[in-house]
Amino acid sequence: MGKNIKHRATIICRQDEKILFVRKPKSKWNLPGGKVEANETPAQAAVRELSEETGLAAHNLGYVALRDLQRTRHHVFETVIDVSQVPRACNEIADCRWFSTAELAKKDLNKAVLELLRDQA
Repeated sequence: MGKNIKHRATIICRQDEKILFVRKPKSKWNLPGGKVEANETPAQAAVRELSEETGLAAHNLGYVALRDLQRTRHHVFETVIDVSQVPRACNEIADCRWFSTAELAKKDLNKAVLELLRDQA
């Protein structure tokens, strides 16, 4: 892995049989997450990014995997979001929605997301 590798904390948020996705303006649907800053662990970045993008608080974050895809090292975490917590699009996020596995086939998803979710099926 070279120096140009980006480190990204990615969170698979589950609620019942659905997974939370976020989308920036004019972009494909993606899993919540973002860059791991120099002063934080991947888990801290995952919690921070989820809060910044959706207003949700991640509890009981579970480590899932480390995957290298397209010059990005994904630190993948998983959490269950209680139905009392309602995500809202914040900051650079234009929309956030829950999709079932069946709905995912019809959505315009980021290619890396498909790879990460295939691992978790």
